[in-house]
Amino acid sequence: MNTKDDVPKPMQDDYHATDWHKVISDFDGHYPGGLTDKEVNDKLEVHGFNEMLLKSVPKWLIFLRQFNNVIIYILIVAALMTLLMRHYSDAIVIGMVVVINALIGYFQEVNASNALEKIKNMLSVEATVIRDDVRTDIPSRELVPGDLVYLEAGDNVPADLRIIDADNLRIQESSLTGEADSVLKFDSVVDLKTPLADRVNMAYATTAVTNGSATGIVVATGLKTEIGLISQSVSEVKDNKSPLTKELDTLGRDISWFIIIVAIATFILGWVMNVYALPVLAMAIITMIVGSMPEGLPAATSVILATGVQTLTKKHAIVKTLPAAETLGAVDIIASDKTGTLTKNEMTLQDIVVGQNHYQVTGTGYAPEGQIQLNHVTVDASKDEDLEMFLTMGHQANDTFLTSENGEWQINGEPTDAAFLSAYYKAFGPKEPKLKEIDRLPFDSDYRFMARLVENKQGQRFIAIKGAPDKLFKLAAVSESFDSQYWTELSGQFAKTGKRVIAVGYQPVSANTREVTHEQLQTTGITLIGIAAIIDPPRPEVVAAIKDMRQAGIHVKMITGDSVDTAVAIGRQLGLADGIDAMTGVEVDALNDQELADAVTRYDVFARTTPQNKLRIVAAYQANGLVTAMTGDGVNDAPALKRADIGVAMGIKGTDVAKDSADMVLANDDFSTIKVAIAQGRRLYDNIRKTILFLLPTSFAEGLIVVMSIFLRQPMPLTPTQLLWINMVSAITIQLAFIFEPAEPGLMNRPPRKTSAKLMDRHDIFQMTYVSVLIAAVGLAVFEVLGASVSFGIASTMVVNIIIFGKIFYLFNIRTAAPALSRALWSNPMAFASVGLMIVLQIIFTYVPFMQSVFSTAALNFSHWFIVLISGAIVLVITEIHKYWRIYRYKTTINQ
Repeated sequence: MNTKDDVPKPMQDDYHATDWHKVISDFDGHYPGGLTDKEVNDKLEVHGFNEMLLKSVPKWLIFLRQFNNVIIYILIVAALMTLLMRHYSDAIVIGMVVVINALIGYFQEVNASNALEKIKNMLSVEATVIRDDVRTDIPSRELVPGDLVYLEAGDNVPADLRIIDADNLRIQESSLTGEADSVLKFDSVVDLKTPLADRVNMAYATTAVTNGSATGIVVATGLKTEIGLISQSVSEVKDNKSPLTKELDTLGRDISWFIIIVAIATFILGWVMNVYALPVLAMAIITMIVGSMPEGLPAATSVILATGVQTLTKKHAIVKTLPAAETLGAVDIIASDKTGTLTKNEMTLQDIVVGQNHYQVTGTGYAPEGQIQLNHVTVDASKDEDLEMFLTMGHQANDTFLTSENGEWQINGEPTDAAFLSAYYKAFGPKEPKLKEIDRLPFDSDYRFMARLVENKQGQRFIAIKGAPDKLFKLAAVSESFDSQYWTELSGQFAKTGKRVIAVGYQPVSANTREVTHEQLQTTGITLIGIAAIIDPPRPEVVAAIKDMRQAGIHVKMITGDSVDTAVAIGRQLGLADGIDAMTGVEVDALNDQELADAVTRYDVFARTTPQNKLRIVAAYQANGLVTAMTGDGVNDAPALKRADIGVAMGIKGTDVAKDSADMVLANDDFSTIKVAIAQGRRLYDNIRKTILFLLPTSFAEGLIVVMSIFLRQPMPLTPTQLLWINMVSAITIQLAFIFEPAEPGLMNRPPRKTSAKLMDRHDIFQMTYVSVLIAAVGLAVFEVLGASVSFGIASTMVVNIIIFGKIFYLFNIRTAAPALSRALWSNPMAFASVGLMIVLQIIFTYVPFMQSVFSTAALNFSHWFIVLISGAIVLVITEIHKYWRIYRYKTTINQ
């Protein structure tokens, strides 16, 4: 025989499909008296407080993580070896490079999201609870499963509740489910597979009560609530490295191992051949490693990205992490929430049908800006008696307030009611009808309409009524002239396009009528004036932006909590695809991860989705090798925003949780800003790639000079500090020209780059190889020829300047795909400024006594500088000949 403790508890997702009497029994609760103090204390020991305690990564650990890089390991070893060999200046300079790179990475990561703390703060502070037959207010953190909670308009739901009884209860759940309008709640059981947005017998933590009252039993607290599950999803989702970061990590690792292998081989051969004494050979190898390592690469890419971030900020796209600025340029898929992202999250009345007249209402959102048109001609509603009556009755059968605050129109009440107010103001301006309220019949879930008894200036009294079409059609059917088939079919047509249909009517009453009742309306009936079709409209700028994105090979997918019909209708209006295919959250749940990954690319719209659905959909796109962005504004979007390769949140209407989970925030809530950010991301990638292709040949040239010197048994022409000067100083001068390099023509007409694509193709490797050899050979030749006629200091200084001026001339080749001697030469004035700065620094490096002592340099005369310039020009001439040959081959291939 089973005891009460043996009775299985309902699963987290079963409460909506279970009778509330059984839920109370399963949680050992009591209705209507509530739990006792002892029962509360016992449950607190088992379940803990109704709060979310989340761990954060210590900042010291974040700082230490910045040293977890192969290049950094090698530089640290080089610094220690030079320190042991008492080359203190070399060790200090190398150490400074390591610390600077670590600090750059640390400050980037410290600015990461704090979404979990925001979720924690969303829980209601107080709750009205019934315990020991007494209703009292307590801190919401003290709630336990089995508690009875009383809700009324204005409350935030303090925990997940199963509704026991409800009186016209409406809850705004858009931040959790994506449903734009408030949801009417009941206590009846719903099907087990009912999606979260349709669970009308549940109230979820952090959602807001907009109307009515209810009593519910707590079924989940803290991390076990829906919002708690979201917080755990956010905490469990690992930040994905951006495509660029992955490419740079791979490149850095490959280069590092290549340099190490070459260094070991060179050391062994040099030792066997007895080229230098062991300490001298060791220092030569360290010099080669330091020279070949692209120390300036992290700094250069960070500065390019940081400048791109500043540019995006000016365009209202606030990027929180530097790699995210470039990631947008690689995006294949934009998975977007609908409500508040693709649409305005402001219910708008678009169609009015009065009799046989079908009026269109222009303008979107709550702002009363627009006209009412009939056959595309603006109508004066004051001269159209039936239309005026419709708008006036719709305005009166209303409990909502629409006001303007700081230029923004805000509502206090129901979004659907606000749509009627906005339509009235569009027709008559911001003035109220000259009607006096006598009595009001609030919205009732059983009757699904609201009514108001009003009196005009002439003393005539009317009952204004507005509500669900099927309910008002029954009241209107009292009149024999009512065409039920016409209105029913018309309502169905609007509903199929995803629009919400509301009917408006009135009833003239005698002057001595003082109240309005349901019985009176059912007995005497009403006169139906007409119906209105309302929708949360697409943002006007989004349609054009999606068209441009499709041109760029980017597919926008809608993921929403709304119904399939509404989502598909909006998808068509947005132009998501030529044919819209939709999948529901229930269908997503029915597939395993592999099945979902196989199916996901075939769909454009995902409706009735949960936060977990959104997370899985994003992961499914990523499993197909597609770089995926996620846009959203609600709490329900947070896990997917964090999981995506780049999360984009709305800055004005987005929740704090969404904004902190995202990598980028649109300060103007303008989806089309993403298009601007994508173009900027592609430009940044191009410029970073050019930076790498510019940096590596000159770094390898430095290493080649050292290796060739060892095997030629000649004095080492470069010191470690000179090599670090070349790498780091040029990184903050010449390479910064790429920050300002404009986008290449046709940037947004090419498809996104593939995730399998590498930073360097075979042509790039070929060019990098011959440029490295060319600079190294010219430098060594000059050192060898002049070695006997000038001092070692002058010869060494000339080699440094040959490498620098080789960089300068090579810059003008690598900057653009067009020939250097073309209009493109003048497209970036900052290239000339950065070259000028580098030349000034080289003059200081060459002539200032302090620099001569630190870097072992000597002053050069005019003839020396002439040789340096000629050596650098050779690099430009040869690389430009190669570029002309490539352009010729490309044109020949196209013509064939």
